[in-house]
Amino acid sequence: MAADSDSESLDEAEHAETMLGVARSVVSTCLAVRREDTVLVITDPMTSVIARALYEAAARITDRILLVMIPPSLKRGAEIPSVVADLMRNADVIIIATRNSFTHTRARANASREGARIASMPGINAEVMSHGMTEDYTALRREIRGMNSVFRRRRNVHVTTAAGTDLRFTTGSRWILDDTGLIVRPGAVGNLPAGKIFVMPLEGSASGTIVIDGTWEGRILEEPLRFDIEDGLVTSIEGDELADDIKSILELAESGLRRNRERAYTLAEFGFGMNSRARLVGNRLEDQVVRGSAYFSFGDNTALGGSAKVGVKMGGVMSKPSCSLDDITLLLDGKVTAS
Repeated sequence: MAADSDSESLDEAEHAETMLGVARSVVSTCLAVRREDTVLVITDPMTSVIARALYEAAARITDRILLVMIPPSLKRGAEIPSVVADLMRNADVIIIATRNSFTHTRARANASREGARIASMPGINAEVMSHGMTEDYTALRREIRGMNSVFRRRRNVHVTTAAGTDLRFTTGSRWILDDTGLIVRPGAVGNLPAGKIFVMPLEGSASGTIVIDGTWEGRILEEPLRFDIEDGLVTSIEGDELADDIKSILELAESGLRRNRERAYTLAEFGFGMNSRARLVGNRLEDQVVRGSAYFSFGDNTALGGSAKVGVKMGGVMSKPSCSLDDITLLLDGKVTAS
């Protein structure tokens, strides 16, 4: 029994040291924390172990640091308590390691306007820390930024998979090449783990079929989901009981709109992963950045400059996609081919 206890203690110590090592990379490389920075780590009971490692890593650099815990009852998109929002406005660096995302809150927007560098890590856990967070983000940024010329003046996208996806659309905004994991400029905000390239489809341009066979909103799928798209809108959803749940959510969003209620069914976003260390694990952020995977999101596209302000956005990841952009092949059977 004593030997088993010693072994468990050793495993826990090694695990804690590994976690702290990744946390050091987050605060030093991803956020470039300096001694003079005021750092705020926000967590909740579900993610407090990760937050403690981030706190300890930052505390080795600066003593101007605070760890605060928000109520576990706060839902995604709910406003952060005012007392915490006040702290955010006075912080140079903010790490939001919570179960749900709070990047679309007024508190986050106000802190960004004040110049805070903000890393959001919704749903973070030990498994995600050991995969996607360990990417070489400096090399990743160099690779992603180096692909800028590939996307210039090309607009027609065709996505296919062996599972049945066959969709064409025209891009409606510039491709986003900023999800590199390096959040070092004042006012910068980003998700961690990072490493994807994405774009908003031009409203009304997409037609075809999307088959999601990997994960949906962080849930590993046992049965694929099929979405039929016409003129940029979802016209039908097929699958197991999850398909019915998705329909109900979109119908509820539709009922809340006064005009152009069909916007709730908008094809909002397309992107593909570039992070070679990420794995498909059932965590939305990590799943979307898996190198060679691709995802579609549906609903609200206003964050990318669209007009579908519907208050709901959800999506899923496809396995081994192929994707072309005009005359360039971006992905081929789950492998990144453009560079």
